[in-house]
Amino acid sequence: MHGFPDHLLKGHANFMAGRYMREKDRIRDLASEGQTPSTMIIACCDSRAAPEMIFDAGPGELFVLRNVANLVPTYQPDGGQHGTSAGIEFAVKALGIANIVVMGHGRCGGIKAALAPESNPLDAGDFIGKWMSMLGDLPNQLGQNTLMTAAERQTALERISIRNSIHNLRTFPYVAELEAAGKLAVHGAWFDISTGELWVMDNASGDFVRPLI
Repeated sequence: MHGFPDHLLKGHANFMAGRYMREKDRIRDLASEGQTPSTMIIACCDSRAAPEMIFDAGPGELFVLRNVANLVPTYQPDGGQHGTSAGIEFAVKALGIANIVVMGHGRCGGIKAALAPESNPLDAGDFIGKWMSMLGDLPNQLGQNTLMTAAERQTALERISIRNSIHNLRTFPYVAELEAAGKLAVHGAWFDISTGELWVMDNASGDFVRPLI
């Protein structure tokens, strides 16, 4: 017996009978001609915040890169293995992406752990602890504000983290050059899991606002 999860096999069968049959011509075109998405989404790997679901996107429409807490490191061409940086490089240089969206979300486990490392069972020296250290002193700065509730601090850091990731994204030389030339746009967004609301970052002020459709 293969032992493969039965619910995944059933899900694939539903996909083949439903969405694949409806979109098989497009899917086959993508297979033969390659992908040409115009937008990259850098999102959290949280199962509740899937970009394809949030943006009702079809096959080939979004280039999605997911990691813990949707963090972007600074540009570090040091010979190390940088999965997120490799994804950004491929999207920008190979696919010619026109938009990059860094999308955070409410109730993010990575952000919660960063704000309360003492209650986190993971060792600070493990992978997640080292990954979240990209936020630097930002969690401590928010943690010292006793006038904010725990929920307010978490939402604040989720949004500040998006701005921090956008700042780091602009340390990639080709991102900065293309953005300055008007050939690439960088955006921030925050998704509320509970309500389904999408908040987008105003590029001028940095505030998160509900967009008018």
